[in-house]
Amino acid sequence: MTGYYVPPGGLPPQTALMTGRAIFTEAYAVIPKGVFSDIVTSFLPGWDNTRLWLIARPMTGFSETFSQYVMEVAPGGGSDAPDPEPGAESVLFVTGGEIWLALGEAEYELSPGGYAYIPPGCTWRLRNGGPHLARFHWIRKLYEPAPGLAAPEPFVTSDAELAPIPMPDTQGRWATTRFVAPDDLRHDMHVNIVTFEPGGLIPFEETHVMEHGLYVLEGRAVYKLNQDWVEVEAGDFMWLRAYCPQACYAAGPGRFRYLLYKDVNRHARLRGPGAFGPAR
Repeated sequence: MTGYYVPPGGLPPQTALMTGRAIFTEAYAVIPKGVFSDIVTSFLPGWDNTRLWLIARPMTGFSETFSQYVMEVAPGGGSDAPDPEPGAESVLFVTGGEIWLALGEAEYELSPGGYAYIPPGCTWRLRNGGPHLARFHWIRKLYEPAPGLAAPEPFVTSDAELAPIPMPDTQGRWATTRFVAPDDLRHDMHVNIVTFEPGGLIPFEETHVMEHGLYVLEGRAVYKLNQDWVEVEAGDFMWLRAYCPQACYAAGPGRFRYLLYKDVNRHARLRGPGAFGPAR
């Protein structure tokens, strides 16, 4: 049965060594699970009985396209007006407990592995009606319209409903659970789950313009980030700016899985912020 790591919160004891695995460089950051303590939680306007770890936000010169929260909603908590930014699209991925989600007039109950895509302008509400803490990832991005393409429709699915698609010539040791078809050009971001069986690897240094957020859901591996090999395990978050070289070796003993964000399917901006030409 699939298990998804959730941060327990709390604080380390006064006897703990402060030296850990946290890294921040010009090309990548690693936020290890031990950093997810109560002292770095935050709260959001319009949300009741809810706290979060804000693990990524747009930063000039680093990763500029998305934000990512690890949400923790207590019983009875939630929001009737979750996001004040009407241009934002969102993905929710549940890792613990259960949530009630309303997307327009449709209502859903999501348990661990549940996945929801929320397009810009969609009215939504979320509540924890159960007796236990509900935990989920919330990834946000400003949607980039494209000529001749309508914005995507909202949808709800789950990790359990989709079969991972093996990468070519890997004998199934490297596979991706794709929640959106790669050629659906309405979508300008993908949030997928990547799975490596023991012995699986990325056999070359991927180097590309897409930005990444990688939250390790299960297992452990050694990840090549820029010039460094870094050990990562369930509960760690890797944040990669554009062009950061990356590779992976999953030695086991169990499978290695992570939730992956990347920006896709749009022209490079030539005007305005992040570009050379003036805004029109």
